[in-house]
Amino acid sequence: MTGRFGGKVAVITGAGRANGLGAAIAGALASDGAAVVIADLGGDADGVAAGLREAGHDASDFACDVSDPAQVQALAAYAVERHGRLDIWVNNAGIGNIMKPLFDVTPDDWRRVIDVNLTGAFFGVQAAAAIMVKQGQGGRIINIASQAAKSGFPFAQAYCSSKHGLVGLVRSAAIELGAHGITINNVCPNHVTTGLGAWQNEYFAEKTGRSVDQYLADMAARIPMGRPGLPEDTAMAVAFLASDAARYITAESLNVSGGEEPH
Repeated sequence: MTGRFGGKVAVITGAGRANGLGAAIAGALASDGAAVVIADLGGDADGVAAGLREAGHDASDFACDVSDPAQVQALAAYAVERHGRLDIWVNNAGIGNIMKPLFDVTPDDWRRVIDVNLTGAFFGVQAAAAIMVKQGQGGRIINIASQAAKSGFPFAQAYCSSKHGLVGLVRSAAIELGAHGITINNVCPNHVTTGLGAWQNEYFAEKTGRSVDQYLADMAARIPMGRPGLPEDTAMAVAFLASDAARYITAESLNVSGGEEPH
């Protein structure tokens, strides 16, 4: 019950990979007192939750395909049933490995990315907000968007569109949720070399005719802080937006990019 989030309950989707953004976010919130639900489809959600419990935190796991609204509603209900309430919801689940040249993108490729990255986040907003409104004590909803919510990248038409869509989602939802004391924001990290990030490194290096080492060196050179992002950079931003210190911040898309994305 100690820490900024003592007595609060957080759900983090797409958090079932030990070195991923979701797991880092869950760890940051749990270390600051929150009970956390590790949600994922595949991955190792039970292992991430078990690791948090071994560290002395209150954590559980739940299998969820965020593109299915019934499963998202079940996830929200589980958080309340298992932990007693719901205060923080982090839409982190996403697809970032369907990258193709424009003319190679199939209708199924497009739909799958949008269904998970944008529609899945919308389902999360609906499910979480309904419970938070009923509780009557406010809440925090945070989407993990991307630098791709602000800028375009080649071979990433669906991905960039899905992340740009999250900007509109928070701007609209914030208007309706503000009266209930619920804030909703995006966090927009630049590249982070998680498991997915490593795949992206190899893909874009090959597409641009560079070695992975050269690709990463060129990336670091264009970032004012001199390095790509780390999972903990995003996790600390989420923890800030989830805290009382950010109680008057809503409808925003916060860059966490070392200065690479200035708008």
